[in-house]
Amino acid sequence: MRRQTIVMSGTAILLSAFGSSPALSDDPAFFARREIKLIVGTSAGGGYDSYARLVARFYGRHIAGNPVFVTQAMPGASGAKAVNFIYSAAPNDGSVIATFNNAMPFYQALGEPGIQFKSEELSWLGSLSGVVNVVSVWHTAGVRTLEDAKHKEVMMGATGAGGTMASYPAILNAMLGTKFKIVTGYEGGNSVNLAIERGEVQGRGSNPWTSWKATNPDWVRDKKILPLVQVGLKKDPDLPDVPLLLDLARNDTERQMFEFVASNIAIERPFAAPPRIPSARLKAYRDGFEKMWSDAEFIAEAAKRDMDIDPLRGERVQEIVASIIATPPDIIEKTKQASYVKGATGGAD
Repeated sequence: MRRQTIVMSGTAILLSAFGSSPALSDDPAFFARREIKLIVGTSAGGGYDSYARLVARFYGRHIAGNPVFVTQAMPGASGAKAVNFIYSAAPNDGSVIATFNNAMPFYQALGEPGIQFKSEELSWLGSLSGVVNVVSVWHTAGVRTLEDAKHKEVMMGATGAGGTMASYPAILNAMLGTKFKIVTGYEGGNSVNLAIERGEVQGRGSNPWTSWKATNPDWVRDKKILPLVQVGLKKDPDLPDVPLLLDLARNDTERQMFEFVASNIAIERPFAAPPRIPSARLKAYRDGFEKMWSDAEFIAEAAKRDMDIDPLRGERVQEIVASIIATPPDIIEKTKQASYVKGATGGAD
């Protein structure tokens, strides 16, 4: 299911003929004509927001009762604000779900400040993509490869010191000797992108490659943004010459650390509900999520927006999250030390 336009199109044709009815549920009355709030843990206009709006358009068609999904942005703390909300403040009746930075389990395992949730207790509904994140620089930065970044300082924009926009460059500095200077304090990814255009910073330490293609296609087409390294469990076919972080490990300890850093990429576009929602509603959500990603119109719309679909069911996402939390403490501690942001400065926002 790597590419929605190639791998999934045949499945979609069959399902459109035989499986287009909404998912059955033991509790259809709950969803009937109900407005479901879909919290987005980033500012409007970015990749997570784009996927959320796509889901909001199609998800209700595949849940008995055909609920209406309404997105609401809740940026802050690299996504932790939204997850804290659905974990401890949102009603757990199924009326609120969320999508947010896939690194939340990673942040929890690292013991980042501000984490007030246990990601393994969330009701995971599924994930739409498992593609790579990239550390990228602007074409005028004077750096075109990771080796170049070991010899020339590059200003990298980030939200907070604990987010992947800051921690990925910090890990590269600590483990591989690059010279990224991290500027924190930007509200979200769009603010960092604007800062890159203005010349305030020269790169961004983390963004899914699919997001660059979906939200800044001209930057990709005109090679204005240059990926230096891929963070994930496998390379993106678009980037055969860009090194994978896992392949840069020089020993077993580094490989375990890089796997820990990259494992959350397998759930790049996660959707979750609060803990302990009624089991029938969780089943309806998970079944509906699977039917949605097989919907021919959904696939066509994703392809039109150049949004990759590489989906996972909620049960599989739950397993991946549990494995992240179960990472050996010594590997977590070494990664935590490497991802510490030294000498970060404040951003413009």
